[in-house]
Amino acid sequence: MILIGICGPSGSGKTTLAEELVKAVGASSAVLKQDAYYLDFPELSLAERRKINFDEPGVFDHGLLLKDVQTLLSGRPVTRKAYDFERYARDDKAEWVQPADVLVLEGIHAFYDDRICDLMFLKLYINVEPDICLLRRINRDYAERGRSIGSITDQYLQTVKPMYDKYIRNYITKADVIVTRGGKDARIVEILAGYLRDALER
Repeated sequence: MILIGICGPSGSGKTTLAEELVKAVGASSAVLKQDAYYLDFPELSLAERRKINFDEPGVFDHGLLLKDVQTLLSGRPVTRKAYDFERYARDDKAEWVQPADVLVLEGIHAFYDDRICDLMFLKLYINVEPDICLLRRINRDYAERGRSIGSITDQYLQTVKPMYDKYIRNYITKADVIVTRGGKDARIVEILAGYLRDALER
């Protein structure tokens, strides 16, 4: 099994690239979404949870994510982690993520923990203009996460953009490959898929 890391700003197309890449590789695959590994805060009210900065690295359970990655790389399954973005609470599933030839980890802080980065065979950073990311984020959060335009705007100004400037934009220095046209760049997907197929054969 080889681990691929995909990092980049919110709305850049990380999930799309992960899905397109594993489809193109044609080998057995599993995808872990860092969004599923938010820390849980059951002691807080819904109103209090809404005020948490979900764009800073400390809000993720990096220890649990590392443990799951190591378990999968060792050939053993893990329970599927999930997060409910309407309740702002963990929503883990009663199902298993099985080991596979290709494991993809995607998230805004996928390159934050050096312990996880050291396990990555290939690190991809999606470099997309912030205004494009914002438009994609508005469409996603409004349609899929039950957010209002006002709440999306407030979160972007208060946490998303500041955390991008402080952390996420700098992860590009850790990348092996920089993807500039988002997750649907068919040419880069095929190039990467070919490289991974060769690596698996070796």
